[in-house]
Amino acid sequence: WLGNLSPHAIMFDNKKWNTSEALFQALRFKNMDIREIIRNEKSPMGAKMKAKKYKTEMSITPMSEEDLNNMRTCIKLKFTQNEKLTKLLLATGDRLIIENIGKRKGARHEFWGARLINGKWEGKNVMGNLLMELRNVLSKEGPIA
Repeated sequence: WLGNLSPHAIMFDNKKWNTSEALFQALRFKNMDIREIIRNEKSPMGAKMKAKKYKTEMSITPMSEEDLNNMRTCIKLKFTQNEKLTKLLLATGDRLIIENIGKRKGARHEFWGARLINGKWEGKNVMGNLLMELRNVLSKEGPIA
């Protein structure tokens, strides 16, 4: 339920997106036709693969500040539009949230998540940090629109 691949639909620009992952991938493109192709994918992994197919047409650099802001938008929509998820996120209290990348390798995985090596988490864990950032906002200000 924490990850972008979870099956929780969101609304953005008066359109339904099957997952926050689909919206996140689509926001990397200015081309509205490509965005629609990604939006119409049934699975979050399908949306991700469609985005990879059009990689040369991306208008946003992956892992850039603009990409991070888009991820903030996506997770904010996911959690504020799904009351159950908001409650679950708040119920994590002040616990550390880590996007566990397990044995996956590569800079993008180590950017978004972390892996446990010799009892220590290694990686930037940006996704976990963004979730904790949102949790902090929600706990202080209540649900945001």
